[in-house]
Amino acid sequence: MSKSKRKSDSKADRSSETMQKEDGNSPSKLKRKEYDEELRALQAKLCVMQDWVKATGQRIIIIFEGRDAAGKGGTIKAITERVSPRVFRLVALPAPSDREKSQLYLQRYMQHFPAAGEVVIFDRSWYNRAGVEYVLGFCTKEQHRRFLELCPPFEKVLVENGIQLIKYWLEVGNKEQKRRFEARIEDPLRQWKLSPTDLESRRRWYDYSRARDLMLQATDKNWAPWYIVRSDSKRSARLNCITHLLSCIPYKPVKRPKVKMIGRSKKRAFDDIASIRTRHWIPEKY
Repeated sequence: MSKSKRKSDSKADRSSETMQKEDGNSPSKLKRKEYDEELRALQAKLCVMQDWVKATGQRIIIIFEGRDAAGKGGTIKAITERVSPRVFRLVALPAPSDREKSQLYLQRYMQHFPAAGEVVIFDRSWYNRAGVEYVLGFCTKEQHRRFLELCPPFEKVLVENGIQLIKYWLEVGNKEQKRRFEARIEDPLRQWKLSPTDLESRRRWYDYSRARDLMLQATDKNWAPWYIVRSDSKRSARLNCITHLLSCIPYKPVKRPKVKMIGRSKKRAFDDIASIRTRHWIPEKY
């Protein structure tokens, strides 16, 4: 590698790290107790929002994109772990089958779009074409150009037909992504997360940066803007993202009917423990 090339890369690395700290936006690490308390309060608000979505028949799509190891899965889990999977549906599609490859590119995503009273979360979406497919050569340059051209009018049609579209890009810094990949290599509880594509994405950091910039330039529109989430701190990223999500949706508390606990009927009562006492119970080691 030439001296000028090394100097250019070093300057780019310093610029990337500066971006993570500028404007005082690099958050201090939240302690577990503080994080848990804040998350619980936000999840309670998500439950209130869920009632409103069901009562008013809203249709909402939330897209999560970002670099590998940016924390998409953990953020989605924080959003969905306290709400109903019948209202908040998670869609994480595998690689397309041969049949799906012969269809219109957006066709396999459209079948998962929300009906009334549903929130659909895409853990990666049609924007695969703007990222991994483009960088790793799974689509042609013409297919990539055409996608960026057609995506904004497609999304405008969704919004004009009453679907609220919220798009998040999780941006993790160079050093933090490296640390997370190293943890996946060493930790047997995380090794399943590591794939050859992940390692290739690490090598092609700047290719992904350029692809990200092209995507944002072409598809960051007033009717479907991209919101960038700083994700070097996973806990802060989750709380900030949920807070922002709640601010995007004009939900109101829905009045619930009062519920009174009732006792069990003693009609036809019997010893219902004795009837299963001799069945196969698992050992109680804890």
